[in-house]
Amino acid sequence: MVPKMSSKDPSVPAASRPDGEPSAETVPAQHGKTRLEPGLHVVSTPIGNLRDITLRALDTLAGADEILAEDTRVARKLLDAHGIRAKLSAYHDHNGAERRPDILAKLEDGATIALISDAGTPLVSDPGWKLVHEAVERGIRVIPVPGASALLAGLVTSGLPSDRFMFCGFLPAKSGQRKREAEALKPVEATLVFYEGGSRLAACLADLAETLGGGRRAAIARELTKFFEETRHGTLAELAAHYEQNGPPKGEIVILIGPPLEAAPDEADIDAALLKAMAEAPMKRAANDVAEAFGISKRDAYQRALALKDNG
Repeated sequence: MVPKMSSKDPSVPAASRPDGEPSAETVPAQHGKTRLEPGLHVVSTPIGNLRDITLRALDTLAGADEILAEDTRVARKLLDAHGIRAKLSAYHDHNGAERRPDILAKLEDGATIALISDAGTPLVSDPGWKLVHEAVERGIRVIPVPGASALLAGLVTSGLPSDRFMFCGFLPAKSGQRKREAEALKPVEATLVFYEGGSRLAACLADLAETLGGGRRAAIARELTKFFEETRHGTLAELAAHYEQNGPPKGEIVILIGPPLEAAPDEADIDAALLKAMAEAPMKRAANDVAEAFGISKRDAYQRALALKDNG
């Protein structure tokens, strides 16, 4: 089966009507500048298309006393695109410990500070958790300003169950560690969501197929909201083979894997298939073929093949 793929040139999103009355922290002031509630405003920004930013996010960024950005150069492009002139400073993993005391002191004095990442929703595989955690511990108000998220954008385009999902972030770079983490996730009855880079995608998918079972449904979403947006659907085994043959894709990538297959294959059927395959091919190849056919892990199939050979 060939993996299915859909791609599109994203259209400009239409403006939407606000739901209900504006909240206290977004009531426009008399002089045109939004009056914000004091506290830490966690603001989502576009993941690609610059028009994927909410009116409330723009009001917040324009009205904040200070904007904390993962990379000020990236943030400046966004602010310039919307004509926003605001105090901008860097806050990231490398300077967070040094900067947090001063930021928290300002917040306790009643400042309005906005936190953004390079793209999407802060804290979702991005810096900011420690700052929010310490703000909550001190009783400082934390205000979410929701918006774009690669996690959710990938989920809704995947065609996989969305009523229950688990975001797992980035898997380890080393194969052994990656397999161990995947093994722990194997029984989770939910759609699994990972972030990954293009250079590691094929190897990552191969490890996931071996550990979780090559027959599980999956999708690869990349360049979401950008011109070359693409979502490719198939089984884990099919997608692993595709990216192994075609090389690493460009762009930021979301891996989505459906829940475990509903009915576990019958062990007698697996054993019969293994015995037949081993009569025609080397044991490792036979185990891999049977694993893919039954949607089980290659490791499990190989261990079963060894047992059959020893008992044979």
